[in-house]
Amino acid sequence: MLRNKRSLRIIPFILVLSFVFIGCGVQNEQTQAEQEGHTTGIFAMDTYITLTAYGAQAETALKHSEIKIKELESLWSVTDESSEIYRVNHNGGTAVEVSTVTAEILDFTIKMAEQTNGTLDPTIYPVLAAWGFTTGTYRIPAENELSELLQHIDYEKISIEGNCITLPDRMQIDLGAVGKGYAGDIISELMKEQGVSSALLDIGGNIQMIGAKPDGSKWRLGIKSAFGDGNYGVLEAEDCAAITSGGYERYFTGTDGQRYWHIIDPDTGYPADSGLISVLIVAKEGKLCDALSTAIFVMGLEDAENYWKEKGGFEMLLVTEENEIYLTEGIENDFTLNEEYLNMKVYVIER
Repeated sequence: MLRNKRSLRIIPFILVLSFVFIGCGVQNEQTQAEQEGHTTGIFAMDTYITLTAYGAQAETALKHSEIKIKELESLWSVTDESSEIYRVNHNGGTAVEVSTVTAEILDFTIKMAEQTNGTLDPTIYPVLAAWGFTTGTYRIPAENELSELLQHIDYEKISIEGNCITLPDRMQIDLGAVGKGYAGDIISELMKEQGVSSALLDIGGNIQMIGAKPDGSKWRLGIKSAFGDGNYGVLEAEDCAAITSGGYERYFTGTDGQRYWHIIDPDTGYPADSGLISVLIVAKEGKLCDALSTAIFVMGLEDAENYWKEKGGFEMLLVTEENEIYLTEGIENDFTLNEEYLNMKVYVIER
């Protein structure tokens, strides 16, 4: 059921990573330590990552987190010849034994592919490469080239037995649609084990929150506009992940004047043409958000609504090519349009 959300309370936009804590009187040392933020930035997983943690153990937690991220990258890189994924992709159809964490993320990805009827497919890598999205050398592949590549796109042909992974020859996997979200979950647990109860993880635009802000209020996340610069709205959230996939994130304009983006429909081999231009998923786990942001972008509005009603366990905010917003009822009261975007129609999806 849809209903039009005709009026929204206006909240002045605050940049998600810029917080100022102002107090009155004298704070005790414990309170000051809890609110002291520490930040580290690293380049890994083909993106820039900013981790901000609060509390007495924040610096130690950040150091451990940076090491863990580099470790995961070394396992999952599709281009590093020493990585486990590279060995799986280039082993001529024979089994490769991998670490438990790699077997687990691939098993999760396959399960999500099954649940989404293949709109998420980790074997799409050769098609992405053909379009140039893995190298930056963009091109429009010929029809016969895509037809040939699509014969080797099929997640059901991946074999997992314990920690042994087997791919048919010429098939290749890429964990790019789930890797950053999965890493966010791992880092969140690591930080909690180190005693961190408040943190904001920005993994290439994938946002993961541990708890609330140190003052107890929710984090305020600016949502990038798909139609221009700036943000079209603010989402308030805490202790969860919020991950977006959009056609505006990585694309090129072809010689035919058309825009081609990196989110590929596994059925056609072409950029997804579902009527959606942006998908934001909110859930407890980053890996679920990451997987669904891609899969739902490919599905389109109607199938996304049906999937949400059937599966549950997450909330979503969808922006269509018609400049309309559809959001699920669970985040209706946490989302506010910025003043300059009040002309956008907002519809609430109800169960």
